[in-house]
Amino acid sequence: MARPIARLKAVTVEKRKKLGLLSDGGGLYLRVGPTGAKSWIFRYRRREGERKGKLRDMGLGPLHTLKLAAAREEAERCRRLLLQGIDPVEARRSDRTKARIVAASVIPFRRCAENYIASHRAGWRNEKHAAQWESTLAAYAYPVLGDLPAQAIDTALVLKVLEPIWTAKPQTASRLRGRIESVLDWARARGYREGENPARWRGHLDHLLMRPSKAQRAKREAMGRGEHLAAMAYQQVPAFMVKLRGRETVSARALEFTILTAKRTAEVTGARWPEINLAEKVWTIPAGRMKGEREHRVPLSGAAVAILEAIKLTQEVDQRGLVFPGRKPGRGLSSATMWKLLQQDMGYGKTATPHGFRSSFRDWAAERTNFPNEVAEMALAHVVSDKVEAAYRRGDLFEKRRLLAEEWAKFCNSPIMPGEVIPLHAVASV
Repeated sequence: MARPIARLKAVTVEKRKKLGLLSDGGGLYLRVGPTGAKSWIFRYRRREGERKGKLRDMGLGPLHTLKLAAAREEAERCRRLLLQGIDPVEARRSDRTKARIVAASVIPFRRCAENYIASHRAGWRNEKHAAQWESTLAAYAYPVLGDLPAQAIDTALVLKVLEPIWTAKPQTASRLRGRIESVLDWARARGYREGENPARWRGHLDHLLMRPSKAQRAKREAMGRGEHLAAMAYQQVPAFMVKLRGRETVSARALEFTILTAKRTAEVTGARWPEINLAEKVWTIPAGRMKGEREHRVPLSGAAVAILEAIKLTQEVDQRGLVFPGRKPGRGLSSATMWKLLQQDMGYGKTATPHGFRSSFRDWAAERTNFPNEVAEMALAHVVSDKVEAAYRRGDLFEKRRLLAEEWAKFCNSPIMPGEVIPLHAVASV
């Protein structure tokens, strides 16, 4: 015998005071809470194969908003969904998700990216990292994706952004792809889009684009010998240092320090006084500022220490502890400033670059010293590519690198005769 529905009367519903449930039939119940508040629920079981399934309660709304007739209509809608094999709770959740996506469709990709950067900026290693995010998205992604809603972005649009630079600028393109993927993942987590991420690499774009390593190799092959940044011949460095020491600017001291330490320009421009121990002549660069994401100790030669001591005597210490502060308060010297000093102010054009002095140092170490290859490589903070060798080499050859740094400073500051080989000194005994 079928269970009756529509058992309740409106007056009964209004007068009900007793705590608990009052059935209207067909899964519809009036619930009276401890405070006397009344609301409607729909109680049902959804079959799972041969099993009945768990009993579920679905809230329909409070009595003051949903009167008896309206509650019966909602219960009827739920019963029809069950008849079609659809769970009412899941259906409502899906409807709400779709409604959020529709509501968010006015939020463009640009806004999603800006919000993503704002929410992650504090956790990134430095301000330059955030600036790189902003600049690459602005230059390449925004012209295509910027004004489109996150939900509208598909594989074809992502490829439209990446393909023009995938082989021309492989490193930039690879980073850009990852940034687009992160922004779209953020948008999905916030309910602004649904579905798979069209910028993901594994199992998706890896079938449509060549691997970044292959793209990088293709670029090098296409460029031939022009693939490296211009580097000054090491024989010319001592004479150049004489000219450089004649310039009394922060950028000149930063470039001189860069050459003496053979460090990357970003590592130097981001240097802070707490990283430097003048007494021990050691500069410890934290992992977050290193390309290889590993802390790196730099032995400071006497000439490098002299630069730092002179800076402390002649200029106020930057509030943020920056060794080479830029013109804007709280900002480090821009790497571009050193490029301008070298290529424009000193007239070297594109025949030399600040980064190229690392190559000058490496060539000098190979041709004019007897220091082992691994000492020079560690001085440059290069990652050991051989996994077996890396597993066994736990030290950083620091004392040997200190000797190498002193010899390099001696070479830079006092020219030697061509063909002279710097002796190994006590390297073998260290």
